[in-house]
Amino acid sequence: MEDMKYPDIKYPLYETTVFEDFRIMTENVAKKYPNRIAFSYKKNPHDEETINVTFAEVRDYVRNMGTELISMGCRDKHVALIGESSYEWICSYFSLMSIGAVVVPIDKDLPVEEIVSIVNFAECEYVIYSKTIEAKIQELKNQNTCLKIFICMGEPELEDALKLSDIVEKGSKKFEAGDNSYYDYKIDTERLATIVFTSGTTGKGKGVMLSQKNIVSNMTQGMYLFAVTPKTMNVLPPHHTYGSTVNFVGHFAQGCTIYISSGLKYMLNEMKEQQPTHLVLVPLFIETMYKRIRLQAEKTGKAKTLQLLIKFSNALRKCGIDLRRAFFKNIHDIFGGKLEMIICGGASLNQDIIDFFDAIGITILNGYGITECSPLVTCNRNKYQKKGSVGIPIIGTQIKIKNPDENGEGEICVKGPSVMLGYYKNPEATAEAFDEEGYFKTGDYGKLDEDGWLYITGRLKNVIILSNGKNVYPEEIENEISRIYGVSEVVVYAGESNVQKDKEVIVAEIFPDFEALKAKGIENAQTYFEEEIKKLNSRMVSYKAVKMVKIRNEEFKKNTSRKILRYAIEKNID
Repeated sequence: MEDMKYPDIKYPLYETTVFEDFRIMTENVAKKYPNRIAFSYKKNPHDEETINVTFAEVRDYVRNMGTELISMGCRDKHVALIGESSYEWICSYFSLMSIGAVVVPIDKDLPVEEIVSIVNFAECEYVIYSKTIEAKIQELKNQNTCLKIFICMGEPELEDALKLSDIVEKGSKKFEAGDNSYYDYKIDTERLATIVFTSGTTGKGKGVMLSQKNIVSNMTQGMYLFAVTPKTMNVLPPHHTYGSTVNFVGHFAQGCTIYISSGLKYMLNEMKEQQPTHLVLVPLFIETMYKRIRLQAEKTGKAKTLQLLIKFSNALRKCGIDLRRAFFKNIHDIFGGKLEMIICGGASLNQDIIDFFDAIGITILNGYGITECSPLVTCNRNKYQKKGSVGIPIIGTQIKIKNPDENGEGEICVKGPSVMLGYYKNPEATAEAFDEEGYFKTGDYGKLDEDGWLYITGRLKNVIILSNGKNVYPEEIENEISRIYGVSEVVVYAGESNVQKDKEVIVAEIFPDFEALKAKGIENAQTYFEEEIKKLNSRMVSYKAVKMVKIRNEEFKKNTSRKILRYAIEKNID
């Protein structure tokens, strides 16, 4: 399709800050909002004090760090960046980008041997790491790696390791003494800036090469028509582009205050205390929030009352009366009382959940992205949405559906300035990833409607091809099963029946919400879900029918983006 023509919407366009590179980004926002809080966080999750850092202070910290890193010979070098989301991690990311280093963000939860493999493959000579993983770094130092310089974000115990705060202080003195190397450097926005290793759900990931142009264009063009609220809270891992690009770059550039969460187990308490006005989440977080609300309603005997109140509220809204924040104040208070919006990406989200949150006064904007596209490809907007869709392409991005079937469904292919440079040291995989017209083949299946809105069907690698030639997308069935009360997680896959040899069986493996089942007096999960899925089968075409239900007693293994690792599932269907 051609570039999406954005509609003539009859309301003011939201202001979007445009910038060319990371250094300009930090300078622009510091000049525009010097005294506004950019980041806030706690040194210890149990501290009462919240540390606030202004945009001007961030600019100075990033500049001073960059000045000293340049003097250390860091420019053009590959630098591993390992740790949880923190003020130091974000500033290191911004600073390394601004001085022309190549940033290699690495998942801190990976085993040491995998970190060693990535560090050596990416030829990293420097590593900036969090104090929390110093034991791993000690092991890493004892391995045969390319690393020469170790920099700790906290107080290092490692012999010969440098302290990041000392580097910033030295850079400050150099800058005050007239060292202007940080500003004198001309940034080439089209050269390699970061190598992001994907944590694929179907196997080993690849090193995605992105330029500053990729990332910057993604956020300047992707933020069009977004009404970003004043304050968000980051709970996403920093080594994925959804966290680093959308939450850090996109929101920082727009002057949004970002509270850096101390971790998932503190999330709800922090929301009550920090009162974010919007969040950036993956579906699993939203599903958990939804289930918690429904479970609490069941436990207190208010489930029917909640449904009736939603119906009444929706009827009032049709008359132009919106009392959602008053009617559902108790729910809003759980999330701090000021939450207006959730930006959701990373996987599909059931439309029923989106509708539920809309009914209680929280807008969910669902989008679609992939690391190779920096990552945003399409998204719904505050006042421009379609149910069931993941939105329209961001400005400058073209989408086509490759080899569509009779339903218009085929592989989603993308072209535009946000598309990666290629896979690091893997020209064969790079060539395979692009078609003859230069479109990146995402490996995801979907369709476009007549207005250019994208709908996701499933993942190409997950598709079940039956002996009759029919394609079954497990995500489509999982989406329906997830609507059944008491389903916490579900994965659908194909197996071979041991009862009927050589006969294909579509299996639904379910991790129940045992607490929710108990609240409704359901004792036998196997029988309950078999009966519910029989009802579901009656509403679907016969070849998509689930023939076997497996109940598991523990949640599925996931990556740090909280996506289920399909390849790690033992598909025994005895």
